[in-house]
Amino acid sequence: MTSQTLALVVALLPFWSGASLLRAQTPHPNAHSHNDYFRKHPVTDALAQGFGSIEADINLVDGRLLVAHDREHTSPEKTLEAMYLEPLRQRCRANGGQVYRGGQNDFFLLIDIKADAEGTYAVLGPLLARYGDILTRSTPTNTTPGAVTAVLSGDRPDTTGFALRPERWCGLDGRLADLESNPPAHLVPWLSESWRPLFGELKDGKLTESDRLKLRKLTDRAHRQGRKVRFWGAPDRPAIWGEFRDGGVDLLNADDLPALAAFLEGRHPPKPAQEPE
Repeated sequence: MTSQTLALVVALLPFWSGASLLRAQTPHPNAHSHNDYFRKHPVTDALAQGFGSIEADINLVDGRLLVAHDREHTSPEKTLEAMYLEPLRQRCRANGGQVYRGGQNDFFLLIDIKADAEGTYAVLGPLLARYGDILTRSTPTNTTPGAVTAVLSGDRPDTTGFALRPERWCGLDGRLADLESNPPAHLVPWLSESWRPLFGELKDGKLTESDRLKLRKLTDRAHRQGRKVRFWGAPDRPAIWGEFRDGGVDLLNADDLPALAAFLEGRHPPKPAQEPE
C-alpha cells in the first residue's frame, strides 16, 4: 500500500465506521435517529439501518458550531460540518446524488440549536449555503427539493422574520400551536412535541381509545396542512411505534436503531441495545 493510499484510507475512516457508505439498506423514511450524535458512529449507524432522519444538537462556541447537548461537553473537533454535513455530501456523491441509492429522496437532518438562535443562525446559514448541492433550498415563493432537508429545532429563529429571508437552506421545526397559525409548509415542514404531556398513561402498554382518537385528529390536521408529525419522550419500544404508525405519526423516534429497523421490516427485534455512549 502506497503512502497516498494509506492517507486516503485514514481520511475516510470516520465515514466508514460502523457501516459502509455503499452498502444496500432498506430505506425507512419514517425512522428518526434521536440524539444521533451520542452514538459511536454518528450518521453511519443510522444510515446502516436505513433511517430517513437524523438529529444533532449544536452550540455556538467561539464562532464555531460544535455538536453536543451541553456547551460544557463540546469538543473543538466535533463540528456540525465534520460530523454531519460533509459525511452526508460524500454519501450523496457516492450514491448518484441521493442518500440512498435508488431509494427514497426524503431525508432529513434535524439541527437542534441549544441557545442564541440569531447568533447561531448567523454562522449556520452561510455554512448550510456551502452545502447547497445537497440541501433543499427555499425562497419566499419557491422550494427546490434537495437530497437532504435541514430542519432547525430548539432555540430556532423567529418564524415571521425567517419566512422573509430571500434564500434559506432549512425549514423550522414547529409546535402544535403552529396548527392554528398555519405557516407555509415549506417554512415549517414538521411539528415536534413531547409525548408525555399530551397522552395519558398506557393501558397494557398501549394507548387508550381516547388517546388514539386524539392522535389521529392531530396527525390528520397536520397532514392537511402538508406537515409531518414527530414526538419525543415516548417509550422506545415496538408497541408504541406501532401505535404511532397506526395513528399517522410520520417520524418515529428511536434510540435503539436496530430494534426500530427490525420493527419496520417485520423482523424479530434483536437483543436490546445498550444506552448510547
